[in-house]
Amino acid sequence: MTINEAQDEVIEQFQDFTDWMDKYQLLIDLGGELEPLDEKYKTEQNLIDGCQSRVWVQCDMTGDGKLVFTADSDALIVKGIIALLIQVLSGHTPREILDADLYFIDRIGLKDHLSPTRSNGLLAMVKQIRMYALAYEAKNK
Repeated sequence: MTINEAQDEVIEQFQDFTDWMDKYQLLIDLGGELEPLDEKYKTEQNLIDGCQSRVWVQCDMTGDGKLVFTADSDALIVKGIIALLIQVLSGHTPREILDADLYFIDRIGLKDHLSPTRSNGLLAMVKQIRMYALAYEAKNK
């Protein structure tokens, strides 16, 4: 599945709900479905700067050059947001991630319904994922 197909899937998931309380519940449910992050990855290095809550993102490259992200957060909605980012971006090459236009964030209205601190956290998560992609791309040249 391409990144855009994954984004369209997310948009479809959220279109089923008109009330934002239901959309927040969907985010919480998605966060609850995240595989638990191994405690050994809950390090300062994996902690995202710019998030009010604590968010850890671990990135590994598979043998075929794709990046796989795992993450955790101590806040339910934030955990759902990182779960969405993983759903869309995990399993793709660094170049695909760097070239991706993450239009789903605006289309589902996420940015408009987050507090300024959560919005900054979302941007910090996206930035960190792109930094991982950049680092892996540079390493493999």
